[in-house]
Amino acid sequence: MDKTLTPENLEKTIDGIRPYLRQDGGDVELVSITADNIVNVRLLGACNTCPLSLMTLRAGIERVLMNEYPEIVRVENIM
Repeated sequence: MDKTLTPENLEKTIDGIRPYLRQDGGDVELVSITADNIVNVRLLGACNTCPLSLMTLRAGIERVLMNEYPEIVRVENIM
């Protein structure tokens, strides 16, 4: 798989995370990639209101994306 940081490639990686989020009624949407490699996502459904959403974002989504694309600086949740 091509490991270039593009929206299309990020979507493919996020598709691998979605089943785990959907088990608990949540989801994630890719919003944008900034020029300085910050990935903006939007947590949806149960993930949006869950008190553990920051843990899901940092220990789950961000970790997976940064393992695949080391050039990512961080992942932020955009409300």
